[in-house]
Amino acid sequence: MDNEKAVERALRKTIKQNGGLCIKLLPFEFGGLPDRLCLMPGGIIFFVEVKTTGEKVRKLQAHVIGKIRNLGFAVYVLDTKEGIKQILEDYEGRKL
Repeated sequence: MDNEKAVERALRKTIKQNGGLCIKLLPFEFGGLPDRLCLMPGGIIFFVEVKTTGEKVRKLQAHVIGKIRNLGFAVYVLDTKEGIKQILEDYEGRKL
């Protein structure tokens, strides 16, 4: 089981190693935002909500994630370090 801090730390490290930026979003005026905005080489943008293994998104988070996806952006809910591999595969295959 991975805790949220460990998963988030691994995500930041991996995004940086791949030439990107992993920006912490602070939802002071917009509740439910995903935890991270990831900017990758080639103009790829996606969002990541980080959770402890097995934890689910809250109702407000699910609503906001749906709105962001409806705008055409990729949003991942990440609860394991292994899940980062899928994000990178999508990025490398440009499925985001």
